[in-house]
Amino acid sequence: MFDSAPRPPLVQVRDLKMYFPIYSGLFRRHSGDVKAVDGISFDILQGETLGLVGESGCGKSTVGRALLRLYEPTAGSVVIGGTDIASLDSENLRKARPQMQMVFQDPQASLNPRMSLADIIGEPLDEHTDWDAQKKLARIYELMDAVGLNRKFANRYPHEFSGGQRQRIGIARALALKPKFIVCDEPIAALDVSIQAQVVNLLEDLQDELGLTYLFISHDLSMVRHIADRVAVMYLGRIAELSPRDALYARPLHPYAEALLSAVPEPDPSLARRKERIILKGDVPSPANPPKGCNFCTRCPRVMEICRQVKPELAEVEPGRLVACHLYSTSPDAGSTGATEAKERNQQGVSP
Repeated sequence: MFDSAPRPPLVQVRDLKMYFPIYSGLFRRHSGDVKAVDGISFDILQGETLGLVGESGCGKSTVGRALLRLYEPTAGSVVIGGTDIASLDSENLRKARPQMQMVFQDPQASLNPRMSLADIIGEPLDEHTDWDAQKKLARIYELMDAVGLNRKFANRYPHEFSGGQRQRIGIARALALKPKFIVCDEPIAALDVSIQAQVVNLLEDLQDELGLTYLFISHDLSMVRHIADRVAVMYLGRIAELSPRDALYARPLHPYAEALLSAVPEPDPSLARRKERIILKGDVPSPANPPKGCNFCTRCPRVMEICRQVKPELAEVEPGRLVACHLYSTSPDAGSTGATEAKERNQQGVSP
């Protein structure tokens, strides 16, 4: 019988901030902050893949590292499996590590060149279990089988493997302690195009088999469309839009999401000729000195006066679709123009 009950969120992020201090002058005084992540909130349901996309420097990777406490968050809460990771002391954080793991972007840089494959995959078992050597080896072989690595390679070193094989080692290491939640930080960015699909298919198969929950960080919008259930679009440290995958790709609501998706290559030449590319003018503002109002107001083709003064909050404007944009605001402060435009677009079913 089909179970229609909604899945509970495994990950709940509320008002997460990650600021990096700026020191200047002879006495190295604190003169400001780089606001890499500036107050974002979202949930990831159990067994779901949330795609996190945006241009380089928008704070995607910082979000992933802050969730796992590889960076100490400046503010906010990160609840994973009912535990607020952001508030744990070092001892309890160590105990919580097995349930959350990370697959890094560069498989060569994330693997110790002096350790064999078996040592790399088995290192989490050494740190978090008291298993004997035989039980550890059995688990290492089990993980190698799961990610498609030949057991004969167990005593080889990272430099003896291809990029795709090295990423499989990283995935096996992440699975060693049977985590519930895995952050995939651009896991295919450093791989050949021919290998990318294999790694993504492997991640999907492992998710189905083990019931994993992913935060999939990427700038490859085509691949995110393939793997994600919902997609969050980031711009300058904040989430601009959070929508179900199909709805976002069919009809983006936020002007930045629309511009970003217009850059996705269209393989069909006849459709590519009719596709209108949106070219944004200007440069991305510095995260050390973001605009007073909406972070996107300096480049938005539909900017209004309120956009330069008031920072829009991420709010639900359609079922399951959250947007941080004054075009969809119903508050009196947003002005009649923005409210009217938003209403007309929602009725017509077209994007801004």
